[in-house]
Amino acid sequence: MTTPRTEHLVLPGVLTAEQAATTVRGLLAVQREDGAIPWFRGHHLDPWDHTEAAMALDAAGEHEAAERAYLWLARHQNQDGSWYAAYADGAHDEVTDRSRESNFVAYVAVGVWHHYLSTGDDTFLDRMWPVVYAAVEFVLRLQQSGGQIGWKREDDGTVVNDALLTGSSSIHHALRCALAVAEQLEEPQPDWELAVGALRHAIRSHPERFLDKNRYSMDWYYPVLGGAMEGAEARERIASRWDEFVVPGLGVRCVVPNPWVTGGESCELALALWAAGESDRALEILQSVQHLRDDESGLYWTGLVFEDGAIWPQELTSWTAGSLLLAVAALGGHEATCAVFGGDRLPRGLDPDCCDPTPTGPA
Repeated sequence: MTTPRTEHLVLPGVLTAEQAATTVRGLLAVQREDGAIPWFRGHHLDPWDHTEAAMALDAAGEHEAAERAYLWLARHQNQDGSWYAAYADGAHDEVTDRSRESNFVAYVAVGVWHHYLSTGDDTFLDRMWPVVYAAVEFVLRLQQSGGQIGWKREDDGTVVNDALLTGSSSIHHALRCALAVAEQLEEPQPDWELAVGALRHAIRSHPERFLDKNRYSMDWYYPVLGGAMEGAEARERIASRWDEFVVPGLGVRCVVPNPWVTGGESCELALALWAAGESDRALEILQSVQHLRDDESGLYWTGLVFEDGAIWPQELTSWTAGSLLLAVAALGGHEATCAVFGGDRLPRGLDPDCCDPTPTGPA
């Protein structure tokens, strides 16, 4: 019998209740006692993927484990509001990449809002508000005059102003979630409202402001996943390069023309399709990547080189499983996940030519 914890994680051709429970146990096995969730034990932790895995735990009802993941971020936030790009096996004192990437830092806001919607825990939201505030302020110090967000700040303080479309699209999502946190706590942030409007305008109308990463599927679907493109515009963008990136029955290429499909990109595309109102195609994508599942652990291999059938790299990554659980949760109607990735109730911010915030859906 399906338990309340996994009933919304059951999806035909993707997960049974037993398989969902195994995947959740697999994620919990990767998490350290201090709350850190590395890619897999012995590999590094980055703040973005750590947060995605924590969100998947909340979607599965493992709220205590998810909270420990967020408290790890709270304890180890740098004084400037950032986190480093990589920590060996999630050990906070073993930093392996001391750069501070803007989209890595911003994503905490998505996770915090998702956890609050999953639990209704006001004490948690109060505790994490200074963390979210400091992270957003760090990120917005990297915003350029054209609205786009610079990629990172190096350890010596040097700013890399080059902007990534995928990263900026993720930040757009994070800023909207940060505004939702601020509204819930009655902490108005008009500068953030202006910043998210300018960023959305850059993503939708000025591709020349971003580095050309057109070969990567993430640059194709992330403006949709991050909520900068919606409705018909989102569906048109997805349709425009579908045949280039989607390999029928296998998943989504990470980069063209390489014969390599990856679980994370496939599951994120499924989330983007769901957000754009194309649940049937989202389900097909999720069904197509089940060849990457490791039945024993419940986790998923990062990718497959389909020309020769080689699993590569030989990694069962927490973030691949996390992205799958979140996509399944959205299709299964998990309220918090739908609210965060559907965007209907997220503040929109201020468009450059407007003076008032305009919501994207019902209040």
